[in-house]
Amino acid sequence: MIRKAIIKDVPKVSEWMDLATLARLEITSEDSEHPIEFALNADNKFWRAAEDGEQTIRVLFDAPQNISRISLLFEENTVSRTQQFSLSWQRVGEASVELVRQQFNFSPPGTTQEREDYKFSLEQVSVLELVITPDVGKPARASLTHLLVK
Repeated sequence: MIRKAIIKDVPKVSEWMDLATLARLEITSEDSEHPIEFALNADNKFWRAAEDGEQTIRVLFDAPQNISRISLLFEENTVSRTQQFSLSWQRVGEASVELVRQQFNFSPPGTTQEREDYKFSLEQVSVLELVITPDVGKPARASLTHLLVK
């Protein structure tokens, strides 16, 4: 017998913040065929850097926001590699605080996705920053399938 459960706490895409209207985004690099806008929704498109190496995606909110959830999806379908990322936040006039730092391995064809879903209680957030090291110790190009904030 299979064990299963009905999950009711899966937000629909429309329940996520519209970062394109609530914030300005700063990125260190962008492939013109895979702009950052592609990672701001869950439609299977993705952002990709134009250059190898560590990349930063910074979300600068027009007005401070309260954040309860952040969802990240990374995918790699071709190359085995070890990726690391860190996620930080900041209030206006305060120092940045790291929320999480994580390292994981992609091993296609078996392990091709890393999905992270974090629940927080962050108040008056002015900046979110995601730093991606696409391959620890080797050159590689960073990508992000989605960055969703609630």
